[in-house]
Amino acid sequence: MCPDTQRHRGAHPDDRRLFAESQVPALRTATDELSWLLTRGYPIHASLKLVGDRYGLGERQRVAVSRAACSDTSRDRRRSSRLPLESLQGASVVVDGFNLLITVEAALSGGLILVCRDGCLRDLASVHGSYRHVQETEEALCLIGETLQTFAPATVEWLLDRPISNSGRLAQQIRDLAAQHSWPWSVELVFNPDPVLIASESIVLTSDSAILDGVKRWADVNAYLIPRQVPQAWRIDLRSESAVFAGP
Repeated sequence: MCPDTQRHRGAHPDDRRLFAESQVPALRTATDELSWLLTRGYPIHASLKLVGDRYGLGERQRVAVSRAACSDTSRDRRRSSRLPLESLQGASVVVDGFNLLITVEAALSGGLILVCRDGCLRDLASVHGSYRHVQETEEALCLIGETLQTFAPATVEWLLDRPISNSGRLAQQIRDLAAQHSWPWSVELVFNPDPVLIASESIVLTSDSAILDGVKRWADVNAYLIPRQVPQAWRIDLRSESAVFAGP
């Protein structure tokens, strides 16, 4: 098992106030209303402003609502193309590297994890041209590796964004860790992983909304890994009361 490490990719200083239990009903209603507007074809930016202004949401609250919401069409398509993790056995898998890794890092470090309308778990972290290695990075990679080994894919190809600084260092860390554990992993640096992932015939591991709306087949590692391996993670469910969780 991976050793405990110090956590550094934690919550924003205002998050405990912005996402306190008293705020969740309004955030959940805002997510539901934004999803209603998206279902009817209203543009995301205008719709988010309308809903955010109505409930007096701050900027980070609006980001959370936008990540949690989706149209009925997107929700249904994502459900139909989603595969159980058991489908990974003996299969070729391609990983949306930063997307998967950063969510696990955030969960380990006490950052907010959103349970979204489509059943995916998403974080509020973002990479703005640079990836900063943190002390929970290796633990997150270990947990991902252990989870994938449980389902025994034949090959795992990690895709990292070449333009993001430090992506080369992360790629080498992933290669080194895979060699240590004899994991069947490879890493590629590409300028824009999104179209590569969408066009892939392999099973894609991601929770990125834009990719999920176009990908042929995908599986959700975070919805399995985080509740089991990081049970202390700070999770907030922004689905409506009647929603059925699509995750494991």
